[in-house]
Amino acid sequence: MDLGLSEEQEMLRQFARDFLEKECPESHVRDMEEDDRGYSQELWAKMAEQGWMGLVVPEAYGGVGMGYLDLIILVEEFGRALVPGPFIPNCVATIALLEAADEAQKQAHLPAIASGRQVWTLAFTEPSARFDAAGVRLAAQRDPSTSLRVGGDGYVLNGTKLFIRDSHVADKLVVVARTGPSTLRPGSGQASAEDGVSLFAVDAGAAGVRHTPVRTIASDKQNEVRFENVRVPAAARLGEEGRAWPVFQRIANKATVLECAYLVGLSQQAFDITVNYTKERNQFGRPIASFQALQHKAADMATDVDGCRYITYKAAWAVAEDEPDADEQVHVAKAWVSDASRRVVANAQQMHGGIGFTKDYKIQLYFRRQKAAELAWGDADFHREGLAQALGI
Repeated sequence: MDLGLSEEQEMLRQFARDFLEKECPESHVRDMEEDDRGYSQELWAKMAEQGWMGLVVPEAYGGVGMGYLDLIILVEEFGRALVPGPFIPNCVATIALLEAADEAQKQAHLPAIASGRQVWTLAFTEPSARFDAAGVRLAAQRDPSTSLRVGGDGYVLNGTKLFIRDSHVADKLVVVARTGPSTLRPGSGQASAEDGVSLFAVDAGAAGVRHTPVRTIASDKQNEVRFENVRVPAAARLGEEGRAWPVFQRIANKATVLECAYLVGLSQQAFDITVNYTKERNQFGRPIASFQALQHKAADMATDVDGCRYITYKAAWAVAEDEPDADEQVHVAKAWVSDASRRVVANAQQMHGGIGFTKDYKIQLYFRRQKAAELAWGDADFHREGLAQALGI
C-alpha cells in the first residue's frame, strides 16, 4: 500500500484548489444557502468542462477514466471549499451505475452524467433512519398492466425515502427498493433482509414522485421523496432482481469514504483558518497563538486532521483494491473521522471566541457542514457497531 500521491494526482489536487478558490469563494457558498436549487448551474458547467463529473467514468462512456483514489483527492478539495450542490450525490450515483448497470444501461446513462448534462442522486435512507438492508421498505412490485405475460414486465414503486440529497434538482434517481421478502438462509433458521433488494434508475420527475424539502442545520438541500404508484419498466432495474445488496454494499463503502474525504478537507481548512486567526488576534499585547492553552488545542487539531487523512486514504485504497478487510477499514475510517472532525471544528469555534459562533464569520460554515457529513452514511456509533460485528465480537 503506497499512500503517496503521483505527479498527476498532485497536479489534480493543486489545480482543483486553485480553481475552487477562484470560482467558489465564501460569498458563493453563502449565496447558495439561500438559493432554492442550492447550486450554480454556471459553476456546474465549468466543473464539467474540467472533466470532474466523469472523473471515474471510463473513456468509452465519455469520461476521463481516472480512478477512485483520484476522486478522493478531488472530493477532499471540495471539502476545503465547501462546494455547494449535488457533486458528491452525483458521484455516488455514478459509482452505482458503474457497479450495477449492464452495458446498455452504461451506454445510455454515463455519457450524460460525464458531460454534466444530467444530475443524478441516490435514494437509499428511509424514515426508519437505518443503514442496513432491513431499513429498505420501499416496495417495487411487478406491474401486471405493462404486459400480458404473467407477472408483468415492469414495476410499481410505493414508499418513502428520507434525507435524499439534491433530489429536487436531479434528473434521475438510483432507488434502492425491495422486490421480494426476506428469506430464510439455509442452516441458520433466520430470515435475511439482504435478499429481495433491487436497484432502479428512476426519473426524478416521473408521475407519482414528490419531493418535499427538509430543513437541516447545514443548509444543504435534503428532501423527503415519496413514491406513489410510480411505474418503471423492467429495463430500469440495475442488475439482477432481489440480489442487489452485495453490490450496494460496495457502493455504500465507496460513498462512505467519499464523505470521509470531504470531512478531511473541511477539517484541514477549519484548522488553517483558526491558526491564521490566532496569529492575527492580539490579546494582552501579544498574539493569542502564543498562549499555551491554544497551542495545545492547535496540536490536538493537527493530530486529528493528519489522522483523518491517513485513515481515509487507507480505507480508500482498501475499497479501490477490493481488499478482504475493506469493510473493516471503512468502519474504522468513518468512526474515527466523524469524531475527530467534530473535535476539530468545535476547537476551531472555541479558539475564535464569540465571533466563532456568529453567522457573520465563516468558521460556522464548517461547523454546520461537518455535522451533516458526520451523520451521512452512519455516525461513529453506527460504524463502531459495524466494526464489532465484522470482527465477530
